[in-house]
Amino acid sequence: MTPVQRTVTKTLVALVAMVGFTIALVPLYDVFCQLTGLNGRAASEPRVFTSGEVDESRYVTVQFITRKGNGLPWRLEALDRQVRVHPGQAYEVNFVFTNFGKSAYRGRAVPSVSPGEASLYLRKVTCFCFQEQRLEAGERLQLPMVFQLARDIPESVHTVTLAYTLYPMTGPLAVIEDGTTGQGGDA
Repeated sequence: MTPVQRTVTKTLVALVAMVGFTIALVPLYDVFCQLTGLNGRAASEPRVFTSGEVDESRYVTVQFITRKGNGLPWRLEALDRQVRVHPGQAYEVNFVFTNFGKSAYRGRAVPSVSPGEASLYLRKVTCFCFQEQRLEAGERLQLPMVFQLARDIPESVHTVTLAYTLYPMTGPLAVIEDGTTGQGGDA
């Protein structure tokens, strides 16, 4: 094999290795974030409350921020912008979805938690973020989010910010047994 052929072969092998690494990076990063709780990824499935004592000696402030992604004529708002909670105690807060569009749309609220380490201690039992929502034109929908901060949340965490970003869902609507279209996704 000539030096030019060796160089071309090594370059092609390096190129294939880089492409493979790039493709594998996203799933590896997701697994890393799920294991460590970094990047503030919140659970997308219900979690069970832990029973036990409530730490009434301290409070943690939980703030709620809502944002709208492009392509969805909705507004999502938290009825309480922030609450002070005792670690270990269950709380319920309500959110309101409003569709300002002229037709029905489907959307999903994707959560994130800051600081990232707090996502390991946040347990959501009921949350609109577990499934996509469908709103008719002009419809307003109020939904609860029931959560608990684990009693063992670090003393250094005084404020937890839970942010929801609305994204449009695409694809066909699910058909309910009576033949009407309804909420798609995991419902």
